[in-house]
Formats: sequence, C-alpha cells, structure tokens
Amino acid sequence: MNTITRIFIVLIIAAPLLAEEIHRTGNTTAIFLEIGMGSAPSAMGEAYVAMTGNLASAYWNPAGLAYLDKSQLLFMHQPWIVDINTVYASGALVVPRVGTIALSVTQVGYGDMEVTTLSAQDGTGELFTANDMAAGFTFSRRLAQWFGFGVTGKYIKSQIRHMSASAGAIDMGVIVNTDFFSRTGNRLDGLTIGMSFSNYGTRMRYDGIDLLRDIDISLFENGNFADVRGQFRTSEWELPLIFRIGVTLKPIVSANQQLVLAVDLLHPNNNPESINTGIEYSLRIPNAGKFHLRGGYKALGMEKSEFGLTGGGGFEMFLMGNRAITIDYAFKEIGILGRTHAYTIGVTL
Repeated sequence: MNTITRIFIVLIIAAPLLAEEIHRTGNTTAIFLEIGMGSAPSAMGEAYVAMTGNLASAYWNPAGLAYLDKSQLLFMHQPWIVDINTVYASGALVVPRVGTIALSVTQVGYGDMEVTTLSAQDGTGELFTANDMAAGFTFSRRLAQWFGFGVTGKYIKSQIRHMSASAGAIDMGVIVNTDFFSRTGNRLDGLTIGMSFSNYGTRMRYDGIDLLRDIDISLFENGNFADVRGQFRTSEWELPLIFRIGVTLKPIVSANQQLVLAVDLLHPNNNPESINTGIEYSLRIPNAGKFHLRGGYKALGMEKSEFGLTGGGGFEMFLMGNRAITIDYAFKEIGILGRTHAYTIGVTL
C-alpha cells in the first residue's frame, strides 16, 4: 500500500468526524468578559486585534498599548440590554525605555431584582442584585519598530445575592508591522498583523450562604434527624477563552487623512468561529483635532447570530502642551434585543 492510498483511506475515515462540528455553547461562565470595551472598537465591528494607539487595546490585544506615545486615561459607559449597565475605566503610563504599564477595571451591574419563591412567585417584597467585575494589570513593550507584545493579568469576580465566585486569568498578544502595501514605505503604514488570546485562567465555582439548606437525608425513614444542615456544591465552569487573529490595511495615508480597513477572525471555546470587519476614516483638522467616522459588521459567518451592523464616530480635540481630549460614540445592532450604545471619553496626558 503506497503513501497516497494510505492518506486517501485516512481522509475517508476522518471526513464524517470533520463534518460534525461541536460547539460548546452555554458551557462557560463570566460571559460579561465577552462584552467589547471601548467605543472605537465597538463601532468598528470589534475588529480591533491589530489596531494600535488606543487605550481600549488593553481589552482586545494588550500588545496594542506598546504603540502609545503618551500616557492616557479612558472611561466608558455602555448601557447594555435589559437595563444592564457596563462601566470600563483604564489608565496607561508610558515609561521610556521600559514599556507601557496599564490598569483597567470592568464592572457590570444587573440592577435590583425581586426575590421569588415557589410559594411567592410574584415576589416576597425583598430585592437582590448581581454584579460582575474584572481588574487587570497590563505590561506591553515594543521590542522593535515592527514588533510589540503585551500581557495582562486579571482578577475576575462574580456575585449574585449572597453567593460569589472568583478566578484568575491572563491575556497575551503580539502585533507585527510589515511594509506590505505601505504607501509611505513606513512599516507602521503597511499591513499589520495582530494575534491575542483572552481569559486563559482558572475555573469559577459559586459558593455562599444561599447554598445552605436543611436536608432530610432519609426522607422515608422515621427516627432520623429530619433537618440536617447541609450545603449544595455547585459545578466549576471555564472562562470564555477567545483566540483572535486579525489584520489592518491603510489604503489612504496622508498628512490629514487616513483610512483603515480591519478584519478579525475569532475562535472562542463556547461558540462557532466568526469574522468581524471594520473601517475607520480619520480627518485631521490642523491645530484643532481629528474627526473619526467608523463602521463595521460583527459575527459574520455565525449562524443564528443576533449581532450585525455597528457604527459610530468621535472627535479628538488638541489642547496645549500636546495634550488631547477624545470623545467617542458607538452603537451595535443585536437583533431582537435592540440596539446598544457606548460612550467613551479619553484624555492624553
């Protein structure tokens, strides 16, 4: 039996297995980690793994912070679906000859909800709340003009009424600048390749006094203790691990104008693969600032996805001392869940 025949037999045997896709939808926890942060990335369809120069890169690809020229602060407010509120704040300090150090915090509040029981299904009159939080510390550095890397260590906590769970995770990423398709000959204006993985960490398991219950261990026997104090033990769940790889291309680069095209491919551990696409047009107004117009499409190729068109814009106003203030806005279409909005303000120090 020659080599070609063996390969042909292996392909015939493996074909049914390859055709049968397995998607682990609903098998991860801390899903709030998948909510995109930053108005500029959200407006570009979340195709941002190869973008640089924005503090929001701490979420998408920590290597993007290696290309910051100055220290920055950023704050985002994103009213999410069904009255869920998302807040994201980050700050980066550029240390010459060392790299960029950044801190970021994400907080998701689900509001007040009524406590219900089997006997009081319309509510007991009590209220409870739930919150999610993630705090990250990022270090990034540009080792050469064409290569940067970054890593983020994160602490994640989730709380619902009297129960909570926590986990630790890391994000890592790289960015490679090439001179392919560069109109200026500068690598920073050519094809840029970015790769990152997010939320690689420990599992989460909820614990708390809400799991304490009186249990009759022998329900159909007399003479035993009817109410033994016991505690339910919940299962452990993985974090939503996401691998991203993407490219950006700048078909227009001039002193006052720039056009960026971006494409990201996503491979999550809890959903099928998908593609995000984005576009950003920037117009520089001399001695005043920059105007940005953005658009994109999220989750191309994913069946039964509620995501779709995205868009937005922003303005960067130059101040004295090479400082600047940036205001960005974005919207996302989420099908039957409606449209969400994100508002971001940033300061360059």
